[in-house]
Amino acid sequence: MTPATTRLGFELNALLSASRALTERSAAAFHEELRPAAFHLARWLYAYGPARPSAVAEAVAMDRSSASALFKRMTSLGLVQSDRAPEDGRSVLVSLTDEGRTQVERALALRQDELERRVDGWSEDDLDRLVLLLHRFNDLPGGGVQRDGS
Repeated sequence: MTPATTRLGFELNALLSASRALTERSAAAFHEELRPAAFHLARWLYAYGPARPSAVAEAVAMDRSSASALFKRMTSLGLVQSDRAPEDGRSVLVSLTDEGRTQVERALALRQDELERRVDGWSEDDLDRLVLLLHRFNDLPGGGVQRDGS
């Protein structure tokens, strides 16, 4: 291991810790009674729209039974709704309600405000360079990265 990769490891650990903390704050802004995992499901629905619960669970790498329980809880809170799929009438699609969409937007605005605060005063060149390098790092084979725009 070189000194540069050692420093990279330290900085990635710091980035991951900061990201987890920001996700927890964003999740609390989404709904204080729900675990952060519920926010991941809602954020996916916000980005991609209605889907089968199992497809959403798979997309966010969550156990189906855990996702199902979270969808039921979010439904009881008026954040998610379930409807029959129009193409076959048997399968179920979950989607955000208007309230769920509003809450996700509120949580994402909090995230965006925090990101903007962290890079306040940075030049566009520095931001572009950081984005380019992170994109390159995340696109390594086997990275399993999903970009959802939020």
